[in-house]
Amino acid sequence: MGIVHRLSAALAAVFIVVGGLGAAAQELVIAKVNGKTITEGDMRLAEAEIGSELGSLPDVTKRRVLVEFLIENQLFADAAEGQNLASGAAFNERLQYWRRRALRDAYFDTTVRNAIKDADAKKHYDSLVGTAAPEEEVRARHILVESKDKARDLFEKLAHGSDFAQLAKEHSKDPGSKDQGGELGYFTRGQMVPQFEEAAFKLKKGEVGEPFQSQFGWHIVRVDERRQRSAPPFEAVKDRVVADMIHKKAQQIAGDLRGKARIEYIDPEIKSAMEKERAGVRPRQ
Repeated sequence: MGIVHRLSAALAAVFIVVGGLGAAAQELVIAKVNGKTITEGDMRLAEAEIGSELGSLPDVTKRRVLVEFLIENQLFADAAEGQNLASGAAFNERLQYWRRRALRDAYFDTTVRNAIKDADAKKHYDSLVGTAAPEEEVRARHILVESKDKARDLFEKLAHGSDFAQLAKEHSKDPGSKDQGGELGYFTRGQMVPQFEEAAFKLKKGEVGEPFQSQFGWHIVRVDERRQRSAPPFEAVKDRVVADMIHKKAQQIAGDLRGKARIEYIDPEIKSAMEKERAGVRPRQ
């Protein structure tokens, strides 16, 4: 439960204030700590706070971690109340910080995140797919050797019926592909060095190209498949499309808000750095 201990102190002030609000919202009660309820709403807030740290835990395990996180927060909050820590300058400073964070999150969810609907994401996806030209892919194998003579010798063996994969396993110097018989998988233009790309994309399916040289050595390439790469279906990339739209909308709104605000940098060092940044002066490394 290390994650519980790391985050408890940071959120203690928040739960002192909001720990008892869940019951008023008639949320499903998950647990009680000294009579104080932990609700399904609390679980959602906790997941928003620490969910990214839970990785791909099974749902049952994740819920157990979340409820233990909330229980420990309530225990720390109760202990803080017992020591009369819910007042004073330090507490009020922390409370004000978390209030700003809560307001920020509420505004972000309402104005940014929840403003992106599935229909908007699908429309954005369609606009991207509709303007994207189809890309040709090839699936290829190669054998990498150190000299032209070695490459020419292997090329002659291939021309007389030798097995490409077997020769790659025996002779290729490429540690990433030799054990797979030189298999490189599918790739599009722009993913390989220019010499390799030129050689591979001019071959037909099943053809072995003449040996050629790159900065890595001498190559022999065989193309096993050619195809047009189609765009991934919307459902497969929906989360990425939505995330991209949220990011762009957040930047746009943040820019609008900053444009209407009067922001003053009081700290001399920060103020100087911002002035240099605006002037295009790069900081020293």
